[in-house]
Amino acid sequence: MFHWSKWKKRMGASISSSSSKRPVFDEKEDVNFDHFQILRAIGKGSFGKVCIVQKRDTEKMYAMKYMNKQQCVERDEVRNVFRELEILQEIEHAFLVNLWYSFQDEEDMFMVVDLLLGGDLRYHLQQNVQFTEETVKLYICEMASALDYLRSQHIIHRDVKPDNILLDEQGHAHLTDFNIATIIRDGERATALAGTKPYMAPEIFHSFLNGGTGYSFEVDWWSLGVMAYELLRGWRPYDIHSNSPVESLVQLFSTVSVQYVTGWSKDTVALLRKLLTVNPEHRFSSLASIQTSSYLSNVDWDEICEKKVEAGFVPNKGRLHCDPTFELEEMILESRPLHKKKRGLQRINPGIIARIAHNRKTTTSRIAWKQFSKILSFLTEKSKFRKML
Repeated sequence: MFHWSKWKKRMGASISSSSSKRPVFDEKEDVNFDHFQILRAIGKGSFGKVCIVQKRDTEKMYAMKYMNKQQCVERDEVRNVFRELEILQEIEHAFLVNLWYSFQDEEDMFMVVDLLLGGDLRYHLQQNVQFTEETVKLYICEMASALDYLRSQHIIHRDVKPDNILLDEQGHAHLTDFNIATIIRDGERATALAGTKPYMAPEIFHSFLNGGTGYSFEVDWWSLGVMAYELLRGWRPYDIHSNSPVESLVQLFSTVSVQYVTGWSKDTVALLRKLLTVNPEHRFSSLASIQTSSYLSNVDWDEICEKKVEAGFVPNKGRLHCDPTFELEEMILESRPLHKKKRGLQRINPGIIARIAHNRKTTTSRIAWKQFSKILSFLTEKSKFRKML
């Protein structure tokens, strides 16, 4: 068994999380792979693989997400990766997994983010954790705060689900994985069929099938409702799978009613009904609207935002909440494990970086990423990529 608390004490390290004060670093610092010690692999994500790292100078620990460039091209994921980086560079919130650094070498792209070791909600569902109404209530409040912030930044996440909600050591929820997120400006609507089908809102399927007017921020709040229902009951409100035909889903939402457990409080059911309203115009889809719910009438939102409300479920600090096979997979299946890879890092004039990084919260080099986007543009025969900074 992996004893996280003993390991942390042995390392004498502090964990970087969104609730802690960020360290002051020299804005001229050219952060790269050599600045980090690889400790162990902990998972996979849409961006690639994830490992725990320790920054050598500050001894702070983070999660490092990395993806092989060639695989990125082969999987046609270039746009999504750059969009995720573009979004993460511009946002920061108590209930998001925030970006600290990003860089690249000859083979891989890296994002260094908050390290949250409480595991994701999918993992805890699979461990048969029984979430109480009070526990789920806190998750709803924290995610409502995060989604309202994203809306203020014109961002639709499009993949809110238990897999993408990470817990910190105190049991507070953080939204991660902006791989399929999108930015829409005033008056714009999204139209792509994007997301994880069981959590996607009805209007996404309707727009795709019937060429409707598209969809907006309301879709994330539907996903929040599906997730909250699943945490309380152990399964989702609709029997939808990844291979379910879009045509059948449009019909499903118009003919099948959600069944609520008689033992749930009336206020809980009332809130879930407002989140799982098929018509997006009548759905709770902002912090202001959800605050009108009697279910949340006694919530102190200042304490929520400051993480002063004690979580009903606190992950066991004596273990690492992830699949232990990730470490074996990294060591055995990978032809070139990350901890043994050669450091072929691009070297850029520090003066250029200082000017580029001025007043930025990350040390990503615009020049390096712009150069890489040109390379990927050529390889994938794409002509346009968003500017990274």
